[in-house]
Amino acid sequence: MSNLALGSTNLTTTMTWCCQPLGKEELSAADSEKIAVMFKALSDPVRLRLFSRIAARSGGEACVCDVQDVGVSQPTVSHHLRKLREAGLLESERRASWVYYRVAPGVLSAMAGLLSQTT
Repeated sequence: MSNLALGSTNLTTTMTWCCQPLGKEELSAADSEKIAVMFKALSDPVRLRLFSRIAARSGGEACVCDVQDVGVSQPTVSHHLRKLREAGLLESERRASWVYYRVAPGVLSAMAGLLSQTT
């Protein structure tokens, strides 16, 4: 079975993935729950857009002030960023009055590996 660990600390969430591509082996119940949380977080168009904006930033991180223009109110942006963080997709760090976000280490390559074609 696959091995997916999701750990959480105060301001950051780290994700360690050791899963085979989805078509290669059956997922355990625990792994499928954790992966579903990630996909559920990304299934919202605003969250997907925020995640994309942060992932595409040079330097790998973005201030919330730089990504919040997605057509919803600032409290709604904060809610969506919190959901992405809780899903293990983003890490955050408060600097003075702003919060900076970055894609959690290994998330993009793990998603790519999980969705890659098996041969």
